[in-house]
Amino acid sequence: MPLSLITVNVGAPSLDRAQRQLRWLTHRSDDVLVLTETKATAGSHYLAEAFTTAGYAVTFPTHGPGELGVMIASTLPTTPDPLNAALDYLPARATGVIIDTTDGPLRVIGAYVPSRDAGAEKTERKKKWIRHFTQALTSTAGTAPLLLLGDLNVLEPHHQPPHRGQFAPFEHDFYADLTHRHGLRDLFRHVHPHEVEHSWARRPELGYRYDHAHGTHALADALLACDYLHETRTLASDGTRLTDHSALSVRLALTATTRLLTSDPATAATLAEPEPTLF
Repeated sequence: MPLSLITVNVGAPSLDRAQRQLRWLTHRSDDVLVLTETKATAGSHYLAEAFTTAGYAVTFPTHGPGELGVMIASTLPTTPDPLNAALDYLPARATGVIIDTTDGPLRVIGAYVPSRDAGAEKTERKKKWIRHFTQALTSTAGTAPLLLLGDLNVLEPHHQPPHRGQFAPFEHDFYADLTHRHGLRDLFRHVHPHEVEHSWARRPELGYRYDHAHGTHALADALLACDYLHETRTLASDGTRLTDHSALSVRLALTATTRLLTSDPATAATLAEPEPTLF
């Protein structure tokens, strides 16, 4: 069976939004979920507890007060990726797992790169995190294929629309270094070389392709599909939406060696809720 993975920015969800996100996620059949912009609040903890109760392998690093990060929930057994110990600055912003396949181990890393504004403090924060993440990727490099998923908060060269002047050279360099320094290919561009897609937009005509999937050449060769799912940011009849980001789905011609015995996380979350008391 092909290996199916999905990444989506959940937007530090409230409990109500997390419940709706969980229902959408569990209606799909993805093997691995990479959720970005998680936070140490009720919504993110609800997701982690629901997946854990349902038997998923959940990797949810400790988030500092007010800090954002990444959660990975997998229907496949996982072991921690070496990057987890190597990243020493804002470590919750990236986390990784290793999955066993019939072709050998596969590294899956989820990342939520800090955003910034025009101020010096947030610019330096993003620059410092990228530097530390780059060092962690370099120091843990090996022969196992690597898949990087998440909201990278950077744009590719020649992005349409161009958004000129909104990104600094170090941000463009980060995107380029994923390929030239780390040997990772933009998997969406691998199968859709000319298609214009956006995963976030303040206005429909001013979109940004922030959410990415990058993989080593072996994964590009095994790639069956890489597509954005825009339904996550479509307004529902009550005016709400799951998140303001499109999800990104990846399918690979790889087969997991074993699978966990899992149940429906939405049902598991309901069963785990405490019974109301009369007193």
